[in-house]
Amino acid sequence: MKKKLVLAFCLFICFINGEAQDLTGGSKSNPEFRKNMESLKKWQDRKFGLFIHWGPVSLRGTEIGWSRGVQVPVDEYDHLYKEFNPVLFDAKEWVSIAREAGMKYLVITSKHHDGFCLWPSNFTNYDIISTPFRKDILKELSDECKQQDIMFCTYYSIIDWHHPDYIPRGKGDPRPPENADFKNYKTYMNNQLNELITRYHPEVLWFDGYWEETWTQEDGMKMYVDLKNKEPGILINNRLDKSRQGKQGMSKSDNFAGDFGTPEQTIGNFNNEVPWESCITLGTQWAWKPNDNIKSYKECIHTLVQTAGGGGNLLLNVGPMPDGRIELRQIERLRTIGEWLDKNGESIYETKGGPYMPNKWFVSTYKNNKIYLHILNWFGNTLKLPPLTGKKIISGSILNGENVKITHTNRNLIINLPTEKRKKVDTIVVLELNNPASEIQPIPVKTIMEFINAK
Repeated sequence: MKKKLVLAFCLFICFINGEAQDLTGGSKSNPEFRKNMESLKKWQDRKFGLFIHWGPVSLRGTEIGWSRGVQVPVDEYDHLYKEFNPVLFDAKEWVSIAREAGMKYLVITSKHHDGFCLWPSNFTNYDIISTPFRKDILKELSDECKQQDIMFCTYYSIIDWHHPDYIPRGKGDPRPPENADFKNYKTYMNNQLNELITRYHPEVLWFDGYWEETWTQEDGMKMYVDLKNKEPGILINNRLDKSRQGKQGMSKSDNFAGDFGTPEQTIGNFNNEVPWESCITLGTQWAWKPNDNIKSYKECIHTLVQTAGGGGNLLLNVGPMPDGRIELRQIERLRTIGEWLDKNGESIYETKGGPYMPNKWFVSTYKNNKIYLHILNWFGNTLKLPPLTGKKIISGSILNGENVKITHTNRNLIINLPTEKRKKVDTIVVLELNNPASEIQPIPVKTIMEFINAK
């Protein structure tokens, strides 16, 4: 009865706030497991996080996990840990880089598909304590994140091509599968995840590797329930269950467990009801690659803005070098994003996407009674948008700047902004309303002609 009353109260709060929230977490098979709305709100409000893919494979500069048995022979790959000695690793520096970039949380690959563990695990010798480095990477990072008010989160792959009981084998692996016992491997997973939770207290468990046939939906749902029983406030993405669908990465239905969707290398579709996070690389691969091409400042800002305008979070990835440092040019790119957020962060943090649905010309975010129009591409001096029906615009201005001429009728919202007042990468126009912007239903902008050449 108590659980039912709590659930009913949560639903009531969602509806009086004018926003129908998707509360499904543990799937229809486990209806008692609902999304922890307090944890979700904290995570969603932070909007921007740092993804880190790192391990012994950085010694070869090839992709983590996927290059095993392809670019790097299995026997060579599996012995790289014996050379892995990142003596220049500095947890304080890494977390400071994230903080200076305006990132509010950090996700580190505790174990990727290759099976190597960045913490000293009691259940394997294929871990950081068996390297020449012999330091607990996760402990140092989790402690430093706590010091700098950064949410600490861990990535963990269901796949483990190194483990003798994991099947199917990875490419190029000569070991016969007949002697493997996948049940033993699932016990190994449970033991390791318990280590991660009890030692490092991650606020998000970011899973991957759900697609191989040995892992079932029942496995995913059971593990979701087990983890939530151990740590009710923890967030779990939709890659633990077999729910993720297509490149957009959202769950197929509420028959599957998971707290948020995970678009990969693309910006998610507009969705303010189901939480989601786009994970995107700063370069062209997840792990460190020598002389990799990294995204421009403009592309990074537009990616962040378009993600927020769609209602999602952005998890931007870097791959540190084998000596433990993050490349200077990547640091500098992250720093410029942080400088932009220092000036414009109020239009990103703690916002929702909309009410104008995102497009390639502009996106919008809102918070309380303010709408932030992020104008990314210009055509003339005047923008013509669909009206904010039933709302009065009290004022219009450039964020942290002067007033803007606004004409608002029942047919149009017209913004006049001469060339000299525009910003190079993103011009943010703030509309202050007489009522909360959350009361406005999403407004589609169908064609470019709806908002250019206004008269």
